[in-house]
Amino acid sequence: MTSTTALPASAVVPSAGTLPANLASQLKRAERRKRLFSISLTLPLLVFLVVIFIVPIGALLIRAVENPEVANTLGRTGAALAQWDRKSAPPDTAYASLAQDLAGIQEQSDAGALARRLNSEISGARSLVMKTYRAMPLASGLTAPQVHQSLVEIDPRWDDITYWQAIAKNSARWTPDYLLAAVDLQRNAQGSIERVPPDAAAFGRILLRTFEISAVVTLFCLLLGYPLAYWLSTLSARKANMLMILVLVPFWTSILVRVAAWIVLLQSNGLVNRALMGIGVIDEPLPLLFNRLGVIIAMVHILLPFMILPLYSVMKTVPQTYLRAAVSLGSAPLAAFFKVYVPQTYPGVGAGGLLVFILSIGYYVTPALLGGADDQMLSYYVAQYTNVTVNWGMACALGAVLLFTTLALYGVYRKVVKSELSLG
Repeated sequence: MTSTTALPASAVVPSAGTLPANLASQLKRAERRKRLFSISLTLPLLVFLVVIFIVPIGALLIRAVENPEVANTLGRTGAALAQWDRKSAPPDTAYASLAQDLAGIQEQSDAGALARRLNSEISGARSLVMKTYRAMPLASGLTAPQVHQSLVEIDPRWDDITYWQAIAKNSARWTPDYLLAAVDLQRNAQGSIERVPPDAAAFGRILLRTFEISAVVTLFCLLLGYPLAYWLSTLSARKANMLMILVLVPFWTSILVRVAAWIVLLQSNGLVNRALMGIGVIDEPLPLLFNRLGVIIAMVHILLPFMILPLYSVMKTVPQTYLRAAVSLGSAPLAAFFKVYVPQTYPGVGAGGLLVFILSIGYYVTPALLGGADDQMLSYYVAQYTNVTVNWGMACALGAVLLFTTLALYGVYRKVVKSELSLG
């Protein structure tokens, strides 16, 4: 007869509902420590992204709508013009306020920034402001009409209403003018938004040109990179890794060096033209440099690895047996490739195309060195406003337009990908 030994009551394992309160709190503290440890591991990366990426973009967006030059130096004048209808002559109090503001500017650099800002609105404002600034201060004890007369004696242009309209228009610290100008719009003297004259509209064409060049470069990268990535995916790992080194060679060379090499190759007496003339294909050199063709050739060469790598990573995951199975079931090899294999590589096509396109729209050095006047992309004009005209507001506005259009295209891409996945 089998005997059983009863376990003591202290050895019974408690259920989840009967856990001691201190054990439950210990489990919660352990879980909290795990979460804090995970956050601490990612914290350096988050700080890096905020400092290097988020903060500069935020500063760019703020500077695109900030208008501090007039507000900082002509505060009294802006207040005096607040109730002005911008059609009749400005009041004498505005002249008196202008004289006080100009006399109160301590640094000549501040006066220069004010003059440049107003000159971007109306030609001649720079010389007018600087000439009047050097004549300050006026004699003390003058009435507002006497100040008016003194400023007109310094420069008769102070009786021209258009200069006062420019001051009144820019007296606010925040302005949409830069963003409007970046899309070929403007505010008139009364503050209404209208399109710029056709002969002054430029940035719409430049933005369209930027996306056109980027789309062409992306297409050629796809046409050249897809067959190469497919061939690499069919090789053994050892051979594919050796050949991938050749694909990655452009990453190990400076962009300036590569552009200089293309200048040597594509010039009228370069290797390409000499080779084509040597084999009898052409009779005279082709114009391959300082035009759109040279820009596209160099950009495709530089960006091709960014297309090959995503394609190759996706193609390596597609079993080759799918093609053989389709052929064995009666499909033609070419039809099997396009109907069975190619649809499975769409994620790589989308990732590579998006990567190449986004990198292309921000290109500056290659079009600047290899392109002509009609081949410059939007980044060229951002650099022009930053380094030459020193108009940070306009440069940041163009950068903001480029950023938002890129985000919009990325949103469209994500929506198309999601709809394809839902249909699949």
